[in-house]
Amino acid sequence: MHRFRPGTALAVLLAGAALSGCSNGWIRLPGLPGGSGADPSQVSDAPPSAALQGSKNFVVSAVDKVGPAVVRIDTVRRVVNPLGGLFGSGPSIQQQQGQGSGFITRSDGVVLTNAHVVEGANEVGVTLPDGRNFKGKVLGSDPITDVAVVKVAAAGLPVAPLGNSDNVRPGEWAIAIGNPLGLNNTVTLGIISAVQRTNALGEGQRVPYLQTDAAVNPGNSGGPLINDRGQVIGINTAIRQAPGAGLSFAIPINLGRQIAAQIIEKGRASHPYIGVRLQALTPQLAREVNSTNAECKLPETRGVVVVEVMPGSPAAKAGLRSCDLIETVGGTGVQDPSGVQVAVDQGRVGQSLTVVVQRNGRQLNLQVKPAELPRQN
Repeated sequence: MHRFRPGTALAVLLAGAALSGCSNGWIRLPGLPGGSGADPSQVSDAPPSAALQGSKNFVVSAVDKVGPAVVRIDTVRRVVNPLGGLFGSGPSIQQQQGQGSGFITRSDGVVLTNAHVVEGANEVGVTLPDGRNFKGKVLGSDPITDVAVVKVAAAGLPVAPLGNSDNVRPGEWAIAIGNPLGLNNTVTLGIISAVQRTNALGEGQRVPYLQTDAAVNPGNSGGPLINDRGQVIGINTAIRQAPGAGLSFAIPINLGRQIAAQIIEKGRASHPYIGVRLQALTPQLAREVNSTNAECKLPETRGVVVVEVMPGSPAAKAGLRSCDLIETVGGTGVQDPSGVQVAVDQGRVGQSLTVVVQRNGRQLNLQVKPAELPRQN
């Protein structure tokens, strides 16, 4: 018994029609544009569909909550042209324009952004998504954490709710809002890829960055990274690009809030320091040091070792020495130099900080009183 495969009869009929139709081998099927019974100008004849109930997703809801408070920051820097006026080489003063993002945290016009967005700016403009534009004043900036605060003269502005970055975990949703590449009010979606990235931008950083795969580009700097509940969890600040991929990093909002509060109160941020030069320790490095330095015996493990203690520094006064293996700072375990920096930054200037070190097989508890980190011009 011969069985027809599905579509065989239709294929035969269509083939026959094509062969017996127009002389050029083409036919028009009824009901298609250009055929009988159809409006030639009609693009679609699909019936209207009913609106889906409850179709608003979490991204839309989160953006609706935070988006009105995300601003564009335009800056103008005036720089001296050393060849200005000579041989027709242009004016003696040139203007450089820049652009970034920020977000309003107080309805009376407090805006958080990155320090590098407003660095050296002579003029700062703040534009809201609704088109309102204000002249901004930089209250202060902190190049160490890359946090800055801008103030505009206004009242009743929309504000972005701040979350708790200590509760952020890898795998959670992350939404970036900003003005990348001059494209205002851009939203991108990703996840939190990692937390506590103290080595994201090199060793010795004082910021435990949030890492995300949400697309971030130049112009996103200073904009908010938000969670699926519409709360700001970070300030977008840096990207690392590689062929076919890119990673972005955000300042945890808890740190951003802390630095911003100091700037609002005192005009600058305070950072404690203890005065040591550190080195990440590996078993191989420990073996090399032990074989060449009779005075320095290190355990063959991973950790962070003191290479140098600055004379007269808080560390020197507390009795830290080179070759000390630092285990904890202020009760926090440390594994690399950046971990020590972050732990020290959690302390306060002039208040004792317990540093536990291992020295020649003995464990010592040292009390260090951090001093104010000297400001760089």
